[in-house]
This record gives sequence, C-alpha cells and structure tokens, in this order.
Amino acid sequence: MALQLATHSGPFHADDVLAAALVRVFLDPAATVVRSRDSDVLAKADIVFDVGGVFDQETRRFDHHQRDYQGDRSSAGMVLDWLESEQHVSPSVAHALRFQLVDYVDAVDTGARASAGDIPCFSTMVGVLVEQAEDEDFDTWYERAVSMAIDITSAISKGCERSERDARAVVAAMEDAVTSERRVLFFAEYLKWKPAYFGAGGADHPTEYVVFPGRNDWRVVTIPVAADSKDDKRKLPEEWAGLEGAALEEVVGVVGARFCHKNRFIAAFEHREAALAALRAWDRL
Repeated sequence: MALQLATHSGPFHADDVLAAALVRVFLDPAATVVRSRDSDVLAKADIVFDVGGVFDQETRRFDHHQRDYQGDRSSAGMVLDWLESEQHVSPSVAHALRFQLVDYVDAVDTGARASAGDIPCFSTMVGVLVEQAEDEDFDTWYERAVSMAIDITSAISKGCERSERDARAVVAAMEDAVTSERRVLFFAEYLKWKPAYFGAGGADHPTEYVVFPGRNDWRVVTIPVAADSKDDKRKLPEEWAGLEGAALEEVVGVVGARFCHKNRFIAAFEHREAALAALRAWDRL
C-alpha cells in the first residue's frame, strides 16, 4: 500500500517540495501527498513534514518550525537524514545531495542565507511555480514542483553512482598503464575521468593521454598537469595542429585521422585502430 505523506496546505516552499521528492525517489514512488493543517488529517499520515510542530524520526514527523528544535535543517534536510539513517540512501549519494542541493534549500528556508536572486536556483524556481498558482490550485502546482524535484534528485543520485563507477574504472586504467609501461589511459566508453584521476595522484602519474570513444569516432585527449589547469603534461604533435581529413592523414601517416585541434589538446580518429596507429607512429604507446 502506498505511503501517505502530509504537508501544509497553501503556498508551498522548496523544502516541503524536496521532502516529498526524496521520499518518492528513495522510498516509495507511489507515495501520495495530502496538504492540510488539520491535526486529524496529519495524524493519519505515514510521514509528515514541514507542519505539525514535531520533529521525531521514530514517528516520521519532520517539522522544524517549533521553538524546541534548535538544529539547522529544514524539512528536506530532516527527511534526507532519516532516509540515510534507514539505509534508503547511501552515504555517498546523501553527501552529493546535501552538497549540490539539500544544504542550500535548508539554509534558504531557515533564513541562514538568502537565495541568489540574480542566479537561477532550486528555491527560486519553486517560488516561480508558487506565483503561478491561484488560491484553489496550490495542490496542482505543488505536484508540478515535486515532479521537477524528482527529476533533479534522481539526476544527482545517478550522477553520484556513475562517478563512483567511473572512479573504479579510472583507477584500474591507471594501474594497467603502469603495469604495461604505457603513457596512455584506455577507456571503453567516455568517463568523467579527471576527478578520479587527480584524486588518485594523477598529477604524478606517468600517463600523458587518454583514449576513448566519441559518438562517431575515437578521441585522443591530452592530460593536464592538474585538474584545473589548462597546461598539458604533453601536447599533441605540433605538425598535427589544426589539420583535418586528408591533410592530417598525410602528416600522421594513418588512414582514418580526422581532426586535430589547433591548440593540440584533442585529436579525433575514425576508429580505435587509427588512434592507436597514430600514437605508435609518434612513439607514445
């Protein structure tokens, strides 16, 4: 049976929107929400947030407005803490959610900081949706806001999980390059490799290039000296710079060479074998 959630009626806010989204993403996608301030209605709900004057994880009541609550959480942060404590959210995903979204929502809702009025943010986007609602239509617009929050929350969660998976692949590739005495990292798919690479000591790692597939080609990309640097450990050959097609094939000596950026930080090849052949011809494998 679907969980019944309850929050306050009337204008909604980023924290009660996000609290509902967190429950639907990590606990019960079919959970329903009733919006009321009637104590009898709230008493019947499985989870209550941002209303009711009670904070108690055991009874799943998550309000932060009462005087005896002295913490820094809004209802969103309270619900995330509870979901993590119940192991519905992993520590790494919970950390990513707090860092990218929930801590900010908590701070804005509790008055610890003001929302950046000149920069789009989750709290201001929810506020815009509130402005669209007529008095009798807040529930409809609340659900629209929750749908938006579900998409954002799911994306952060999936991004965190992918980053962890990518990190394992990057570290394995770094170890393989050392064992094989290669200056090149090979990936079977595109990975967000820089955070994991430099987090694992990449600045001192002997590799200089990364090879991975693009949408319709294979790429050779230079590795910078640091994660935030525009300086590379080693540029691609100067004679490749700015060439493409037949002109690049002639200089590289490999059929399938497509393009090299004039700044020599990326080159594209028709297939993996062409990229490897180019690196062998340049004696970088």
